[in-house]
Amino acid sequence: MRRLLAAVAIAVGLCGPAAAQETVQPLPRGSAVLTLDKVRVFRQSLAGQQIEAIIDRENEALAAENRQIEAELEAEERALTDRRAALEVAEFQALAEAFNTKAVALRAAQLGKARALEQRFEAQRQGFFQALVPILGTIMQETGAAVILEDKAVILSLGRIDITDEAIRRMDAAAPAP
Repeated sequence: MRRLLAAVAIAVGLCGPAAAQETVQPLPRGSAVLTLDKVRVFRQSLAGQQIEAIIDRENEALAAENRQIEAELEAEERALTDRRAALEVAEFQALAEAFNTKAVALRAAQLGKARALEQRFEAQRQGFFQALVPILGTIMQETGAAVILEDKAVILSLGRIDITDEAIRRMDAAAPAP
């Protein structure tokens, strides 16, 4: 019976911190290990949200441009196909090859734009996390922690060592949005 009560007490303790996300939790003291959800810090901080919003807008603009190019290529291909019967074989083949070259070049250019956008996003994410490092260092000093682990690497914890909410709060206060 005591083991059952102990297991219930541990289970209740594991569920407790999630219910109080609205309030500011005190920093854990006396723990050499802290945990952090980097993805959540990025997605829930103002700077991270602004980076994602900018990239989302650029991705949507690129997708619209891709749809426009594809529609134009389809129309050009239909027009070429419609003219096929009236053209000499050699003339049609030359036009078809020119069209194919144009289509391949346009698609390669669009792929290059997509890759450049992805590289910009990754650079901005890296810049965000570089700005987060001093904030995490301050939290480590304040708590006396020796290490911060990614929360996904932790198999079991009481949740009292998670500093994600505090990192988001401080990042919002310290880091100017891009």
